[in-house]
Amino acid sequence: MSGLELLLEYLTRYFPILLFIFVALAFGVVTLLLSYLVQPKYPEPEKLSTYECGSEPFSDARMPFPVRYYIFAMLFVIFDIEVIFLYPWAVVFTKIGLIGLIEMLVFIALFLVAYVYAWRKGALEWD
Repeated sequence: MSGLELLLEYLTRYFPILLFIFVALAFGVVTLLLSYLVQPKYPEPEKLSTYECGSEPFSDARMPFPVRYYIFAMLFVIFDIEVIFLYPWAVVFTKIGLIGLIEMLVFIALFLVAYVYAWRKGALEWD
């Protein structure tokens, strides 16, 4: 098999992926361009004003958030990911047996240690 035949075989394997990427990018660009061209343009002061739940904004929106807010959000994401890992484990539990059970117990124990650590540090207190 020559180098050209290998290249063609390689390209034919990955052509559907390249086609999918091209179609997805083209769809995004065409949709944005079409919405820009078709949208009504009535720049009135009422439409250009800031809207916040039907009431006038009373302060600057760029105020800093406390670090505790971000820590709380990161802990939520971390523990949410733990639950995501539990579902596939439960699906294949009969196939992985005792070794899989021990590995998952170690995994949960590590997260419990992290939870206790965050609790004692006061990261879960919402002041």
